[in-house]
Amino acid sequence: MYGSANVSERQAQPPALAISTVIFALRRDEAAGRDEIWLPLVRRIRQPHLGKWALPGGPLDGRESLQDAAARHLRDTTDLEPTYLEQLYAFGGLDRAAAQRLVSIVYWALVRPDQADLARASENVRWFRASEVDGLAFDHDDIVAYALGRLRGKVEYGAVAYHFLGERFTLTQLRGVYEAVLDRQLDPANFRRQLRSAKDIVPTDEVLQGGRNRPPRLYRYSGDRPETPPVAGNRPGTTSTSTPHASRAR
Repeated sequence: MYGSANVSERQAQPPALAISTVIFALRRDEAAGRDEIWLPLVRRIRQPHLGKWALPGGPLDGRESLQDAAARHLRDTTDLEPTYLEQLYAFGGLDRAAAQRLVSIVYWALVRPDQADLARASENVRWFRASEVDGLAFDHDDIVAYALGRLRGKVEYGAVAYHFLGERFTLTQLRGVYEAVLDRQLDPANFRRQLRSAKDIVPTDEVLQGGRNRPPRLYRYSGDRPETPPVAGNRPGTTSTSTPHASRAR
């Protein structure tokens, strides 16, 4: 069992800091014929929440930046080094830990399918469909739901969708990203018409090889696609009663 403290003791202690990261990747469901959003989780190997699945993360080392800590925890737990790593939210409710107030700085990362395939898989590290995540340790269900909401909001107006794709892609592949993120089907003709009028979607002279039918044209995104977005400002903490701290799967 882990320790606890009464209210006055908890208020007298300085808050502890932790880092957690939500990693989204696109994976093909061949049976359904569509792409879906997946994320890796790590199994808790100690109390509290022994045996439950949780987001990758851990304590903040005082000698490193927040972003460096997030990247380190990802490498240690999954071997992933995503090109898109952005600060998402700060969860700092007063009653999120039994022994000491804990503030969790949450990052989110987007990875391409080829990057996701390099992720470490083991008894304590496994990929899950984002739509089926439930019963995670601490308040990680809420964190994943918040990250999905942010992803769906940003995909409508930003360059987020292109972090799931390579440098060259077909319009069908791009539509698959939008459908997976928004969790609904889009009319192919309308989607194609809208994207062809977008100034940042540029057709190339290349086509996708290997198909049975006429090979589709490849496009590229010509807009700003920074590898490391600026760190977002912190926001007020939530009122969750549990801690988001996830230990590394070791």
